[in-house]
Amino acid sequence: MYENLEVGTNEARTFTVQTDQTIDFMGKNARVYATPSLVRDIEHTCRDLIHSRVPEGEDSVGTVVNIVHMAPTLLGMQVTVDVTIAEIDGRKVVFDVVAKDPLDTICKGRHERFIVDVAKTKERLKAKAAKVSGM
Repeated sequence: MYENLEVGTNEARTFTVQTDQTIDFMGKNARVYATPSLVRDIEHTCRDLIHSRVPEGEDSVGTVVNIVHMAPTLLGMQVTVDVTIAEIDGRKVVFDVVAKDPLDTICKGRHERFIVDVAKTKERLKAKAAKVSGM
């Protein structure tokens, strides 16, 4: 269905952990990369891989995240998120995910995304918003 998407296609992105991507509840000297920030960076990396390979007017949305965040990454360290397409089933794309900082593998898991038609998705959202406003 998507000739530019193939099992084994890989993308890696490197991010520097910023203050707003860290936890703050253990104090200033214990700021580490927050799991929600890691998930966001995984989603962006996977989305960008798909987006660059599907026709204009299509995009993808995340549907499943299943990761283990295994090691802390300090504020200011770099993290490389490496994603590889493991499965393609119609519009569903499943990624194997590994994230590493310079010292540790910090994450392993899977992420699933679903390819959508942007115009149709906007219409569905508009219809849902109309239902909500009528409640």
